[in-house]
Amino acid sequence: MTCAIVGEVKSATRRRRGQVANLAGRLAEDSVAARYEAEGCKVLQARWRGQAGEIDLIVRDGADIVFVEVKKSSTHALAAHRLDRRQMDRICLAALEYAEGIDGGRPIGMRFDAALVDDLGRIDIIRNAFGMN
Repeated sequence: MTCAIVGEVKSATRRRRGQVANLAGRLAEDSVAARYEAEGCKVLQARWRGQAGEIDLIVRDGADIVFVEVKKSSTHALAAHRLDRRQMDRICLAALEYAEGIDGGRPIGMRFDAALVDDLGRIDIIRNAFGMN
């Protein structure tokens, strides 16, 4: 094979892996949303995007608004390891941005959960996983 063909094959393989990861992430988010709904919560938004960034799921749990970061990996431990402080801070800023548009900006109860999904589709929800500094 020539270098150009090898480069094209590598690029196509990389694109394919990215597409598979994107689909796996969306499936994980859909599964987590179904889990919250089964627990009696109402999913308000999926993949909400504001100026500060994206929030995977926004859920109403009673009087509280829950901002959920979904992490998919081969194990729950590896999924948890992928959630870093910088990302948590970004999610908190996006949550504040979202909250400003609710009920005229009146104070609301907020919670930040991490939903970890492994390769078998098992879901581990860590409630109050992080908060604002």
